Amino acid sequence: MALEKVHTESAPAAIGPYSQAIKANGMVYCSGQIPLDPEKMVIVGKDIKEQTAQVLKNLTEVLKAAGTDVDHVVKTTVFLKDMNDFVPMNEVYGQTFKGKQPPARAAIEVARLPKDALVEIECIAALP
Repeated sequence: MALEKVHTESAPAAIGPYSQAIKANGMVYCSGQIPLDPEKMVIVGKDIKEQTAQVLKNLTEVLKAAGTDVDHVVKTTVFLKDMNDFVPMNEVYGQTFKGKQPPARAAIEVARLPKDALVEIECIAALP
């Protein structure tokens, strides 16, 4: 099985020993994205809606670099610092995944996220 690293300057650089995404067997496995500005590498947004929008923008750029898009996402995992943010996060999330077949999803509350972000999202997508 051939593995191909995906990298784009349009999304935050990995802040550890991992790839933004890996392509394998017709699928793209995206690492979790937090709401970092890709140029300044600082958190964007003070509230969950702003941070979710930035996370999804980052994921969209990684998917684009891999040769796919949000319409081909089959599964997401949403990590929330506070489950009370689920409804406002979901409003923004729904604007991105508004196709006929939204992806499968899990949402999990965690104790802490990198750089004290409010949200992190990872995804798996098919290549067209």
